[in-house]
Amino acid sequence: MKKLFGTDGIRAVAGEYPLDYPSIHALGAALVGLLREEGLAPDVLIGRDTRESGPWMEQALVQGIREAKGRPLCAGVIPTSAVSCLTKRHHFNAGIVISASHNPFHDNGIKIFSSEGYKISDAWEARLENVVIRAEKTEIRKPASHRPHPAFAAEYAGFLKATLAGATFPRKLKVVLDCANGAAAAVAPNVLRDLGLDVVATGCDPDGRNINHACGSLHPHHLAASVVEARADIGIAYDGDADRALWTDETGRVLNGDHTLYVLAQSMVRRGKLRGTTVVATGMSNMGLEAALRGMGLALVRTKVGDKYVLEKMIELGANLGGEQSGHTILLDECPTGDGILTSLKMLQAMAETGRPLSALVAGLQEFPQILLNVPVARKEDFRKIPEVAVAIDRVQAELGGRGRLEVRYSGTEPLARIMVEGEELDAIQYYAHTIADAIRKTLS
Repeated sequence: MKKLFGTDGIRAVAGEYPLDYPSIHALGAALVGLLREEGLAPDVLIGRDTRESGPWMEQALVQGIREAKGRPLCAGVIPTSAVSCLTKRHHFNAGIVISASHNPFHDNGIKIFSSEGYKISDAWEARLENVVIRAEKTEIRKPASHRPHPAFAAEYAGFLKATLAGATFPRKLKVVLDCANGAAAAVAPNVLRDLGLDVVATGCDPDGRNINHACGSLHPHHLAASVVEARADIGIAYDGDADRALWTDETGRVLNGDHTLYVLAQSMVRRGKLRGTTVVATGMSNMGLEAALRGMGLALVRTKVGDKYVLEKMIELGANLGGEQSGHTILLDECPTGDGILTSLKMLQAMAETGRPLSALVAGLQEFPQILLNVPVARKEDFRKIPEVAVAIDRVQAELGGRGRLEVRYSGTEPLARIMVEGEELDAIQYYAHTIADAIRKTLS
């Protein structure tokens, strides 16, 4: 089994294995070696979010890459999706993002992209992992000089604005942004203002430790209150690396990634931009989305949780719209990974082309009651091998029958078991979810 990479790269407490200096240095060198083995020039683009651990982690990667005779270029603080897009656009053979997404500041992570802007394959992750695990411990080097190249951020902002070229707004929409004190802060407000929108920006004062703290997509209730107070048309909440976005409509109702897929599917069908009749999501998406898309003549295809798996299924099916309920949305014609700011622009375009408020655009999506529970665990063991948990899961599945859905899985980035139960009656699914949660707490906490 892999020991370093989860569903979204490597993620851990910054400074602790596997995100200590020697491991990060070894990873940089291992990536250069892998690229050379594949016959590729070791040119690597690096970006990061606003965490206080980002600069020294970037330094460790740069030194590891250089000592292995690779060529690193740094974009500085920039969204994850920017690294994905720019890696492909500038023909880098790998891109690296230093970020732990929605996690608190003391965590960090490393995501690696291929030359196509896709997250690298499980096979490549395993090869890197084998090298890093066997690598000798490296002493911390004296920092080598390197400077971020601001042209990358400017180019990414230009790319975003170009996606709305030709779009017109019947009136000046008012937007409240929550940039989570993360990577979106230096990009999103300026892009939206340059497009003529009235922007109220919050979460734009990163200090290295306040990323995602009581703000951003994990805390959309703060955004909802601001939208109502400002009488805005829409609220947009990003996570720390801006690869996901959630919303509140003009009434303050919080909306998720299922609403995003529904609104954008309608918009893309209207404009003749949806490829085929399929939208890709995960097992976490609500049955209501499936029913709403079916009413439009579209099919929802589900895959396991993780935006990389959504992307794989999209490529397999030739689809160009997919995403997760958590807010990752992949618009494959524009960007090879989830991009919260790009998705924001597409949602605003949908509002502009119809002249309708966001509340009206999502009205056709009627969600089934759904309960999501996170249970901290001390270890991640196969649920089927734990009798008490397996019995609880089987009982709930039998009770739900064909009238609901159950998903029990481990987080790929945190020490958590995640339980999702969906059905017709709220009281019943609450009982089912807590029954399974209690069994997990007794055996795995």
